[in-house]
Amino acid sequence: VQLQASGGGLVQSGGSLRLSCAASGRTFSSYIMGWFRQAPGKERESVAAISWSGGTYYADSVKGRFTISRDNAKNTVYLQMNSLKPEDTSVYYCAARSPPVAAFDYWGQGTEVTVSS
Repeated sequence: VQLQASGGGLVQSGGSLRLSCAASGRTFSSYIMGWFRQAPGKERESVAAISWSGGTYYADSVKGRFTISRDNAKNTVYLQMNSLKPEDTSVYYCAARSPPVAAFDYWGQGTEVTVSS
């Protein structure tokens, strides 16, 4: 699976952005897809994930503000980010894993999100 993330940019605090991650491969619908982020000097952290059936997971820091979704027909996963805060500034990565593999083993290049105060 090859992943291509896009949609990052500069936004003011309180604003919104939608990230997209386009995937290649015929078995996209069976993959668990995730969004991660890594800020300078910090460890990478999980932001959100979505299963093939639409079950979702969110980090506490983004619950109620971010929404992950997927369009299996378009082989694309999205991350709608609302009410952005300066602390959301980071490079965001999409990733995929194929159960029963526990680790995300396919990664896209990052897309940078900067939230100004």
